[in-house]
Amino acid sequence: MLTAKIGENAGLVWEALSKGELSAKALKKATKLKEAELNQAFGWLARESKIKFEDKEGELFVSLL
Repeated sequence: MLTAKIGENAGLVWEALSKGELSAKALKKATKLKEAELNQAFGWLARESKIKFEDKEGELFVSLL
């Protein structure tokens, strides 16, 4: 059951990123996910090579590959 929820959250993150690169902070606000849920979704999408991470002046930005 938890795996299904992580997958759903990954879908929320994917949809938010389909509009372009966002900071992790902006993604959290856009998806209304808790930090742990957001990190699990990041792990899901990163494992599938669907997203990339970039550090810009100390802030984490995420975009689709």
